[in-house]
Amino acid sequence: MKWLGKLYWLVGLFITIYLLLPGPTLPPPALPQSLKSNEPGDTVQLQRVSAYFTDKNRQDVHNFSKHAFRCSHFLNICLPFPQYMLNHPPEDARKIWQDTKRSYYLEEFVHPFRESLFVNGFDWQRDVFTPPSKRVKNKIIAGGKVWRAKVSFRWWVAPVWARLVLFWAGWIMAYFLVKLAWQEMLWSYRLTKGQVDA
Repeated sequence: MKWLGKLYWLVGLFITIYLLLPGPTLPPPALPQSLKSNEPGDTVQLQRVSAYFTDKNRQDVHNFSKHAFRCSHFLNICLPFPQYMLNHPPEDARKIWQDTKRSYYLEEFVHPFRESLFVNGFDWQRDVFTPPSKRVKNKIIAGGKVWRAKVSFRWWVAPVWARLVLFWAGWIMAYFLVKLAWQEMLWSYRLTKGQVDA
């Protein structure tokens, strides 16, 4: 069974390489066919933010964000990261941006142990916090045009040292816990077979 132990540490080495690779391009590329926002809270007032006025629907924004955030461009090669997406309650946008942030949907794209990209979309025609008859007051006007939605991005990147410390602390702990559990199971099995004294 020694080969299993060697395989375990080899997998840990590959995960370490993943943790050390350069991340995706941040801030994300400009949202196509959209107007960049210069409103307060979308530029220098908050760190790691960008926002756009757009006519794109939620699925279009989702696909754009997923694609823009999925790769490490190491040596100009797109190396896809393991990625999963979380749906958060829209009201949580006020915790991530500011107390006045409006939201229709809030998604988070996660690279485990590395970085997260939050995507907040406010579609004024679908605002769940405003009765349909009063939604027109939330109409989004910018650049002399009425837009369907405003999409905001915010991202967090874990420092390399934090990634390595957290990962290897958990990886080493898991190794010894599994090893201890295996020895306990093996001892219990031998005990039931009468191969050892109780």
